[in-house]
Amino acid sequence: MQISHLRRSFPDVIKTTAGGYLAQIDPNKVDLHRFRDLAVRAQSAADPAEAVVLWNSALSCWRGRPFSGTGSDHLWYTVCRPLLEERWAAVTAWAECAFSLHLYSEIVTRLTPLVREDPLRERLQYLLIAALYRSGQRASALTVFQETRQHLAEELGVDPSPDVMKLHQRMLEDADAGVGEPPTAVGAVNTLVDTPDAPNDPLSEDQTPEFIPRNDLPRDIPDFTGRDYPLRELLSIGEQDTGRSDVFVITGPGGAGKTTLAVHAAHQLVDHYPDGQLFVDLYGFTVDQKPLEAVAALGILLRAVGVEPDRIPDSVEERSALWRAMLAGRRVLVVLDNAYNLAQVSPLLSAAPGSLTLVTSRQDLAVVSGARYISLGMLDDESSLQLFSAVLGPDRVKQEPAQAQSVVRLCGGLPLALRIVGGRMLSRPRWTFAHVEQRLREHQRRFRELRADGQSVEAVFELSYQSLNEIQRHTFLCLGVMIGSSVDLHGATALLECEPPDADDLLQELVSVCLLEEPAVDVYRFHDLIGAYARQKALELLSTDEVEAARRRLSEHYLDMAQCAADLMGPRGNEYKRLETQVSRYRKELATRAEAVAWFEVHRENLVHAVDFFAAIGAGDESWQLADAMWRFYAFHGRTELLISVQEKALDISRAQGNERGSAITLIGLGIAHCLAGRFDISIKSLTEALDIFTRVGDKRGAIRAYGNLGMAYERMGRFHDALSCAWKLLDHAVSEGDRRLEVMQRTNMALIYKMLGDYPKAQEFCEVAMRVQGDGQSETSAHILLILGEVNVKMGDLDEGISRLEEALEVAQRVGSQAQEIYTRNGLAIALRESGDVEAAIAAHFAALEAGEASAQHSGDAEILNELGVTYARAARYDDAREYHTRALKLARERKERYVEGRALLGLGTLPPDIIDRDVAIDHLTTAARIFADLGVPDADTVQAELHRLCSSD
Repeated sequence: MQISHLRRSFPDVIKTTAGGYLAQIDPNKVDLHRFRDLAVRAQSAADPAEAVVLWNSALSCWRGRPFSGTGSDHLWYTVCRPLLEERWAAVTAWAECAFSLHLYSEIVTRLTPLVREDPLRERLQYLLIAALYRSGQRASALTVFQETRQHLAEELGVDPSPDVMKLHQRMLEDADAGVGEPPTAVGAVNTLVDTPDAPNDPLSEDQTPEFIPRNDLPRDIPDFTGRDYPLRELLSIGEQDTGRSDVFVITGPGGAGKTTLAVHAAHQLVDHYPDGQLFVDLYGFTVDQKPLEAVAALGILLRAVGVEPDRIPDSVEERSALWRAMLAGRRVLVVLDNAYNLAQVSPLLSAAPGSLTLVTSRQDLAVVSGARYISLGMLDDESSLQLFSAVLGPDRVKQEPAQAQSVVRLCGGLPLALRIVGGRMLSRPRWTFAHVEQRLREHQRRFRELRADGQSVEAVFELSYQSLNEIQRHTFLCLGVMIGSSVDLHGATALLECEPPDADDLLQELVSVCLLEEPAVDVYRFHDLIGAYARQKALELLSTDEVEAARRRLSEHYLDMAQCAADLMGPRGNEYKRLETQVSRYRKELATRAEAVAWFEVHRENLVHAVDFFAAIGAGDESWQLADAMWRFYAFHGRTELLISVQEKALDISRAQGNERGSAITLIGLGIAHCLAGRFDISIKSLTEALDIFTRVGDKRGAIRAYGNLGMAYERMGRFHDALSCAWKLLDHAVSEGDRRLEVMQRTNMALIYKMLGDYPKAQEFCEVAMRVQGDGQSETSAHILLILGEVNVKMGDLDEGISRLEEALEVAQRVGSQAQEIYTRNGLAIALRESGDVEAAIAAHFAALEAGEASAQHSGDAEILNELGVTYARAARYDDAREYHTRALKLARERKERYVEGRALLGLGTLPPDIIDRDVAIDHLTTAARIFADLGVPDADTVQAELHRLCSSD
């Protein structure tokens, strides 16, 4: 489609609105906006000379006929003709001003060709004839009159208007008229020839109705809460003189409190608009009420300011002109509430400088020229609780803070929902927040609970839904059955079965009517209550087959994308034939690891729901393959509990269907998740079961993967020799198969184990070979190798080289986005700084490691970091701090069964001064540590024995 081509040619310019497409550019670069702005300034100019200049500038914006060559009748009648009418009105206004300044020649020059374009414009014919007559061209004036009369007779069978006929008679009687006659009075058209017979003008001074100031604002609510920023913005515009007519458009979904904000602000601005405060409900979205037409709304406004009913013109154009004339020179505030579209609002806008119009609407009305916008979202938790406190009293909220918070979240911060709940509780003093929470949690009755005194959250949403066209409704319903709580553009294309540009247009149309939110570029979600309404509506109107087909398309899209993203996160653990999906044309191409991580971050919750969906419909292969694609991101980005939940669901369906491969691969993921969560016994049980299945079905690669992850779990438990045994199996396999990637990984793991066992030359050798085999030094494994080398250098006393390696490791880890490696490297740097004597820098580095773990929700290294922090505090003679952090490390290590870290914590506590820890307690700690280190076979056993000997010999 052409719009998609335009979007590519003009990125970030074209926006989709409820009414069509909008080019978002500076209004000063658009002729129409410049023309309208100049016209408004010309209308309000007090000096006719200034007005003529402004009208001239406005008319200079016109070049030819708008949209010529399109050949569209619809465009001609809905857009082009109204625009041309604006131009004719401007020409007429210019001519009237010019006449008052005696610029007869300019009038003749401009109007002569124009009246031939449209001879039926009698007002312009009148002005042209009068200008010819006043400039002494009586014969030409009479000729133009005759041509006008002949054209009207031939085309319409009528004579010219009485005004033109009277002017003709005047010219016939005044044979001596010319340039020497006294000038006409300035300003009003009815003085063109300075006689009683001049044409009547409804806006002339002697006929303008008396303006009657009044205040029509509805009652202001006494418990207005929240909306501090938008309220300040509204009040600031009212408290300053901008020199123009100001318009504020307040948009938001139904029930967001748009009217409440507008009315509250209007009441506070009363003193700034002494000539009146008017309010009109335009019924844009009202039950059993059609939107008010502009002509009817103008009738209400004109009567409100004192115009007698029989003096109000019939057409919307004349009423709009009279409305602007009545407000000229006055400071009036007008609230146009519940607007439906731009066509309804545009004729009602004031042109008077110093006036303010507040428009509320569920549509974005993005083409109101010169307007400022406020988009209302939901109230935050704090403002929502303040609203409950204002309605019910603060004591009632303080009695049940947690339950009140739950009710706020169930209402989604929607002001209408909060007020309905607050009103119900106010009239039912015995109701508690716990009781209300229980009622709202019952999905089938939630909307029944959000209904009171003629107000209904569901009815508000229903009106918005009914305002959509058929395609928009279908889009809304399909989004209502989406998997998860959000969807991106490419997911929506799968859900809706359309191409991305078409899906983009449909999504933006729903955003523009405030039924859908766009929290990030090309990412969409429902407000909680709107989402509940959309799901309810979809299940009511769509067939079961349609619902399942839509959800399956989206879930298969997630499976396809998750596998693509997983490939960029690292090598696949198992080789298996991927399921064919039907959504390849909807795929968003990912090119880098960072893009893959970002995609997983956006969809992490949705993927869990997709696994649920596959499991619910018995799609076992899809379940375990999606779970397997997710494990690396979830494992290394602090989502271990989600990972466990996903793997367990996939495992259940695989076991139920007797799928051994799916069960084994899922057990691997489950084992990894439990290992990262510190539940090593469960991890080893899962991994051992996976190894048994792979061995039974003859899947050698699967067995190798199981050994690899078993080695990881053994290493974290301090079972270094068991871990080394697993690593050797993997290394032999990698070398025999020529799998360089696996070889590098295992050499790195073995280097780590040799470092833990105190064999530093061996660890260094394995790292150096791994670096040569890998070649590329810019990967997560590269960061790990550099980390181990740096730690080995520190252990061997080469501090400068060690720090250099560790800083390089940190740089690589950050570049490739490996949060886990960053955490461990920061801790390694802290140890190196401690050994170099810079204790304060070491403490800061330890805390940086803890903060990185907290930020990424990765806590697998917390016990180790806390322990090393205790050692560093002891080195700084801050023994109380050292005892605190060693104690915390000991507790955490025991919870996770990390025996090596447990021994290190006991060693740290046992070596603190006797005034910090009792001698007998220290001996117990060191004895336990000695037993742990002896079981593990690590060199720390010698250190503990030496400390025990020192303590015991001090008797």
